[in-house]
Amino acid sequence: MCVDSFDLALALTNKITGITFMKFTKMHGIGNDYVYVNCFEEEVKEPAKLAVVISDRHFGIGSDGLILILPSKTADCRMRIFNADGSEAQMCGNGVRCVAKYVSDHKVTQKNPLTVETLAGIKIVQLFKEKGLVSNARVDMGKPRLMRQEIPMLGKESRVIDELLTTGKGASFQITCVSLGNPHCIIFVDNFDGIDVAKWGEEIERHPLFPERINVHFVQIHSPSEVTMKTWERGSGITLACGTGASAVCVAGVLNKKTERNIIAHLPGGDLSLEWAGDDHVYMTGPATEVFTGEWMLPIA
Repeated sequence: MCVDSFDLALALTNKITGITFMKFTKMHGIGNDYVYVNCFEEEVKEPAKLAVVISDRHFGIGSDGLILILPSKTADCRMRIFNADGSEAQMCGNGVRCVAKYVSDHKVTQKNPLTVETLAGIKIVQLFKEKGLVSNARVDMGKPRLMRQEIPMLGKESRVIDELLTTGKGASFQITCVSLGNPHCIIFVDNFDGIDVAKWGEEIERHPLFPERINVHFVQIHSPSEVTMKTWERGSGITLACGTGASAVCVAGVLNKKTERNIIAHLPGGDLSLEWAGDDHVYMTGPATEVFTGEWMLPIA
């Protein structure tokens, strides 16, 4: 049987049985991996449910979540981000770089810079290419939100800088909170010895003070221009990288007079360059990588 005949037979079989397939692309930004679906061509009816199934690293594709790439009326494309637990996030710094790479490499748009609509606003992404493909991207993450209600965090209106937080298990941490579309809690530590990221990350994520939960970052400072961070992400757990989190760490370092406005952040999956610029915007630069493509079999309706 020739290939065309085989494809025709498979299509007819799928039509009879009701089986359909969704094309996807697996991508990551320094290890922060998501399953990406081009919704210019595909339709995803229940993304929250799909995110849970598809993210499972044993029974699914395996990822930190699901990202949909959609048409936009106000930007070159739009992205929706669903964490591994099905909850929808406002923004993903590593994810937006990968979305920009996808729409450029797959010629959805050839603009550079290009714009991506998110629940945290429209992000402008400058692309850097090698051999015609995007290798790195610089994202204008926007202005950090620093007031307590903007995080959001319960309590009187104020900035949350080096504030004492006591957990339900009796542990205490000095925290600084920043929102860059997603809420972030930053904790500076002398070193990571004795820091159980999973234990305290989950505890702080669900602390009653944070009505929408929060991402948690433990940060060790090496110099005014270099830090290492470990992350517990809201809805996904420990991840290898968090772009909005690294951007928040850049801001928190300045607010606490611990770092300069330009830093390199070392994350378990790789490095990001951050700048809290004079225009009050935070700029994040890092790689975006396409891993593989495939088809996901959708359940019979």
